[in-house]
Amino acid sequence: MTDTLIDRRDLDFLLYDVMDTAALSSRERFQDHSRETFDAVIETADRMAREKFAPHNSLADKQEPSFVNGEVEMLPEVKEAFHAYAEAGFLAGRYDHDLGGMQLPESVIAACNGFFTAANPGTAGYPFLTTAAANLIRVFGSEEQQAKYLPPMLDGRYSGTMALTEPHAGSSLSDIRTSASPTDDGHYLIKGAKIYISGGEQSITENIVHLVLAKIKGAPPGVKGISLFIVPKFLTDADGQVTGRNGVALAGLIHKLGYRGTTSTALSFGDDAPCHGYLVGEPHQGLKYMFQMMNEARLGVGFGAAVIGYRGYLHSLEYARDRLQGRKPSESDPTSPPVPIIEHADVRRMLLAQKAYCEGGLALCLYGARLVDDQHTHPDADVREQSGKLLDLLTPIMKAWPSEYGPKANDLAIQVYGGAGYTREYPVEQCWRDNRLNPIHEGTNGIQALDLLGRKVWQDKSYGLQLLMKRMQADLEASTTARCQQWALSLSETLQRAVKVTQELGAALMKESPDGVLANASCYLHLFGHIAVAWMWLRQANVAEFKLASGGLSEQERHFLEGKLQAAQYFFHWELPTVAQDIVLLQNRDDTCLAMKPEWF
Repeated sequence: MTDTLIDRRDLDFLLYDVMDTAALSSRERFQDHSRETFDAVIETADRMAREKFAPHNSLADKQEPSFVNGEVEMLPEVKEAFHAYAEAGFLAGRYDHDLGGMQLPESVIAACNGFFTAANPGTAGYPFLTTAAANLIRVFGSEEQQAKYLPPMLDGRYSGTMALTEPHAGSSLSDIRTSASPTDDGHYLIKGAKIYISGGEQSITENIVHLVLAKIKGAPPGVKGISLFIVPKFLTDADGQVTGRNGVALAGLIHKLGYRGTTSTALSFGDDAPCHGYLVGEPHQGLKYMFQMMNEARLGVGFGAAVIGYRGYLHSLEYARDRLQGRKPSESDPTSPPVPIIEHADVRRMLLAQKAYCEGGLALCLYGARLVDDQHTHPDADVREQSGKLLDLLTPIMKAWPSEYGPKANDLAIQVYGGAGYTREYPVEQCWRDNRLNPIHEGTNGIQALDLLGRKVWQDKSYGLQLLMKRMQADLEASTTARCQQWALSLSETLQRAVKVTQELGAALMKESPDGVLANASCYLHLFGHIAVAWMWLRQANVAEFKLASGGLSEQERHFLEGKLQAAQYFFHWELPTVAQDIVLLQNRDDTCLAMKPEWF
């Protein structure tokens, strides 16, 4: 069974040939780095993921955390892996030197985290949440809060969570009821309940820093009245010494289909003891602050979906090469030896679809990481602003597209295995179960669709969309070979139709109820998601054609590049044409779903 988590040749191709990540070392923030240091960090992540995370992936799935006498019991290997991750510097990898960080680009850290998530999504969830929570405190927390919480979070002594969801409200954050009452001592008393809090309780770290959304008494209704609070599991003094247990308690564990190694918790605040919360930033601005962590998490969810899909693809690819079964249709002799199932065209179809989904999704997510780097470190202020606008537009797509097509890849991996695929003796059924959570994580894909069509495309007079078209146009014009020009033409025509339907929907939003216009938002998300991934495949194809034309390549390298071109052909021939139905439904503002009455079901 393969222990490859992500094909290093593919990752190098995306990072260096397509994204030109090595050029980041010329920027002031990354001047201590080079491609050699980037590669060394990535190699460390790959090795550590295989040695520390992968070995207990299946075991943590089978022996998920349990709730015993009010405490969480979990495999000791999870704690060992978390602290190995922290000691290697990955928790603080992207942070400033003075915070103990390595000032690595987001592109490199994202690639590293891809190995950990592919190896063990459950265990990887704890550092993922911790770094995102620490980043929110770094940006919006007071100097006192930063000094108190950042060092122990970045060295792995504290972990972090995001506590948003409540039993009655689900994703409707405007309806949360958790309250915050001010005290004369400068803190607030938090009262309420949260559910589905990943990492909300565990036996890994000495403290947990919960970032909790709550409403201060007398706050405005809806999202405008939400504030953000730091709620630690244990209260500490200025020196970090524990002074007592805070009034946040584990009400129970939630048992999920996948990601079983990450505790999913129900938490109560202020029920058994006073629960101290510390306001982050200004009152009633909590959702704005939390969106930084939510958007960071959305990019991470998309990336995770891509690499879990990728892991299943590599397993099924190895199985298809080794499994002997059947004969080609042209072979009429029943006594002839059976062939590896990869020789069958339909198995190749399923493998090619997985390759197109996972390598395309990985490229899209790495592009998002590069936008983060450009947003914060590009020397040109205009490019920094443009990168932020483009990232904002693409975040719903970068979350939703891989989290839809990563599980589809895993489903195909199960099919390649045949009867063995849905048994626990083989790894692909767990890949699917783990990945199936990602279309729900950090806002369902339906919410991402509403965000994209209802808000993102119209921001700043559609400036982000204009930037996207401009960048796509550059790659369309860079297509010089016959194959790539054909695909570029297909993408250009689809993009023009998508822009036209966007304009029609924009005009309709000015005149009609948004209910009808947004009823088919999922079609719009699918449309632009496929366009974005087709763009990623065109970029890869342009580079592959250029490298093939340069000559002097090994047979193995030629095979790799031809495989890229064939996967690009699959996406342009089999996938991009499917958006034609989306365009028709959007143009007609089809009311089939909207007009269906609840009583008719």
